[in-house]
Amino acid sequence: MDPESKKLLQDTFTLAEDNNKMLHTIRRGQKWTSFLRVVYWIIIIGVSIGAFYFLQPYVDQMKGLIDTTQKTLNQYKNLPSSLPLNGQR
Repeated sequence: MDPESKKLLQDTFTLAEDNNKMLHTIRRGQKWTSFLRVVYWIIIIGVSIGAFYFLQPYVDQMKGLIDTTQKTLNQYKNLPSSLPLNGQR
């Protein structure tokens, strides 16, 4: 093998090693990104479920208040029909 071909082969080998190192670095970054994305969604879902359980008593209380208000309004809506008009019984 002549020296020029040997140098070209050595340069190609060095370039391939550098590319391999860069590809390993890129792949490692992709793995970390995937892992952190999963952790991110676990946190988002966990916080949502936690907020639901934390706010559930308040939601139930508001629901009871709305139901009571609707019943009261319905009673007042039906009140004129239950009252005697102008002395009628």
